[in-house]
Amino acid sequence: MSFMIPAGAVQLEAQLREPKQGLRGAVAVCHPHPVYGGTMDNRVVYRAAKAAADAGYAALRFNFRGAGRSSGQFDQGLGEKEDAAAAIHWLENRYPALDLAVIGYSFGAWVGLEAGHSVPRIKALVGLGLPLNMYDFGFLLSNPKPALYIIGTNDEFCSLENLDRFADRLPSTSSVHRIEGSDHFFAGHLESVQTLVTGFLSSL
Repeated sequence: MSFMIPAGAVQLEAQLREPKQGLRGAVAVCHPHPVYGGTMDNRVVYRAAKAAADAGYAALRFNFRGAGRSSGQFDQGLGEKEDAAAAIHWLENRYPALDLAVIGYSFGAWVGLEAGHSVPRIKALVGLGLPLNMYDFGFLLSNPKPALYIIGTNDEFCSLENLDRFADRLPSTSSVHRIEGSDHFFAGHLESVQTLVTGFLSSL
């Protein structure tokens, strides 16, 4: 059942999945590039939300402006960072006593993790399929919060050279998990991604 949350002048279509028992926290899940068909119903995003719920986290999926039933139009990442911030703010209000986290996939990792990494109540970050060839993720190099980054060794948007350089510069609180043979879409590896995300969130 979808509903709308406000993000400045636009309204964002969203869905909330709560664990059946033992609510430990809440997470905003950010989808891939909307211009190329990315929505909150993306398979990786759906699995990430399920993984969060399995770890005891309420999972908020939402459509960036211009995607699905969300109003507005694509804004080159600027407005989308506002969208991610609005989703985090919605979680802060709904769950005032719980720790929060952000999960972002592809474009959603760039937008969502940048919007969330400096928010005090965001206690952890998860990045899936970071497109290091396309966007600057330098802001993560000084992130002190626990973070997990999952990237396939055959990711079309993240060269092994860029991945190694990124991994070498991360703080000790961050970890990179390479999925051998996986492409950017984690084809054939969604179960592994889901298990890794559940394990990471459960360990917090």
